[in-house]
Amino acid sequence: MAEADQSTTEDTLKQQATETTDGFHLVIDALKLNDIDTIFGLVGIPITDLARLAQAEGMRFIGFRHEQHAGNAAAISGYITQKPGICLTVSAPGFLNGLTALANATTNCFPMILISGSSEREIVDLQQGDYEEMDQLNAARPYAKAAYRVLHAEDIGIGVARAIRAAVSGRPGGVYLDLPAKLLSQTLDAVKAQQSLVKVVDAAPRQLPAPDSVKRAIEVLKSAKRPLILLGKGAAYAQADAEIRGFVEQSGIPYLPMSMAKGLLPDTHEQSASAARSFVLQEADVVVLIGARLNWLLSHGKGKTWGAQPKRFIQVDISPTEIDSNVAIAAPVIGDIGSCVAALRAGIDASFRQPGAEWLGAIAERKNRNLAKMAETLDKNPSPMNFHSALRAIRDVLKTRPDINVVNEGANTLDYARSIIDMYEPRKRFDSGTWGIMGIGMGFSIGAAVTTGKPVVAIEGDSAFGFSGMELETICRYELPVCTIVFNNNGVYRGTDVNPTGGKDVAPTVFVKGARYDRMIEAFGGVGYHTTTPEELTKALLEAIASGKPSLINAVIDEAAGTESGRLTNLNPQSAAMKK
Repeated sequence: MAEADQSTTEDTLKQQATETTDGFHLVIDALKLNDIDTIFGLVGIPITDLARLAQAEGMRFIGFRHEQHAGNAAAISGYITQKPGICLTVSAPGFLNGLTALANATTNCFPMILISGSSEREIVDLQQGDYEEMDQLNAARPYAKAAYRVLHAEDIGIGVARAIRAAVSGRPGGVYLDLPAKLLSQTLDAVKAQQSLVKVVDAAPRQLPAPDSVKRAIEVLKSAKRPLILLGKGAAYAQADAEIRGFVEQSGIPYLPMSMAKGLLPDTHEQSASAARSFVLQEADVVVLIGARLNWLLSHGKGKTWGAQPKRFIQVDISPTEIDSNVAIAAPVIGDIGSCVAALRAGIDASFRQPGAEWLGAIAERKNRNLAKMAETLDKNPSPMNFHSALRAIRDVLKTRPDINVVNEGANTLDYARSIIDMYEPRKRFDSGTWGIMGIGMGFSIGAAVTTGKPVVAIEGDSAFGFSGMELETICRYELPVCTIVFNNNGVYRGTDVNPTGGKDVAPTVFVKGARYDRMIEAFGGVGYHTTTPEELTKALLEAIASGKPSLINAVIDEAAGTESGRLTNLNPQSAAMKK
């Protein structure tokens, strides 16, 4: 019996010694070892078999119609989970399509990894004209947090591990991983291959703030007569929800959320100053920035937006290079947001005084005035619908479903929805972000639906929807619970512009009149709705959410509704002739 056991063991060892694996399987094994179970992408040479094998090995592969939208899905998945979302593309043009999403992820601090097949190094370097030949590694570097190329199968484990750690550590961002075609077919002894894989340990370690920086911040905060807390999407990404809420409520300081930070505390919270945004930015004397940057969205911390009152800033950020980027920061607190906010809470002692009644009363007065004015506007029922009456209908439905993910893009559609649609839970609102770009809608919707398993309502301007509308087929193919609402006013900003020459061509901002976007989704087996009143819109949205099926609501609004560039007219100067 012992001899039989020995013989069996020897046979097993011999079999293992002769077994091999290849680059395809090593990439998949490296991802799975690090708890990554989903890939977003678009197949083609040389990565089609990689996608097939990933699916065969139990990973989920979500195939798109355009790589940019696959990249956006990966990016928002990374934002939601704090794990890098994976986007897989073919070489050259496919890579370049994905690069747009990678650059946006890096700018917005979303952890994602763009993995692209590529031509062989020796052919690229000699520019010998290979199929889709391109030096992708160097093309990616300016737009990624890090970029790596793997040339040998035994280095795949290290390459994936480095990409993961780079994507999520410190300030998160996009990482590019270049996989030449020859690498994927390389073979390696199975035992050695398994030993080459790396399980990343503590990819994003806590970074504790220096005690003296916390003490300095508390002293500045104590000196404030009109303090304000400003929450950015970095605060939402940190998933330090309890600490942030505790700090806001313990300090009694009014807070202002940036758009993707909405829901960290319910928008209806009594300390929310959103309805008095202009007033608090102008009048505050100490502003605590938590995971927010003083970029163009906050007028770089200066100018009319911030008023004549002198400001002192406390900035909580994981990146020390962000400090003093636009204005002087009186009290930088560097570290991960959870640790920093916990330290600030601990520093609030008996000597700390909550804001006075004068400051809080002034904010409450303006909030109530502005909310009453908004309520009056929302109560109107013009025919045809406008942005306000349509968004009122959507708001009232979403109020009953705080668990629903909301994706929002457009010019006026984005600006008005941000003010009208209240959020009640964190990381439920996804929009155009730091760059303010259009085209994220369907990619973000698919990424949020796949990652969370929760329904998505995408509130889209008709122009913004056009960037990614073909992904309706992707939504239908995977039977995702995404309801897309297209605000249809026949054009960019509005549909009333005319060609000043009187020629046959329509004005640059005008679309086909009376377009039926609802019929697009019907072509792929989804459910379409055509609505012209708030009541019809309400009924359609309730039905769409209840069904859990892919759906699209064509919400026809007044083509004269809308303003040039939304609220960014200062960024789109017009000639005097055009103004006339």
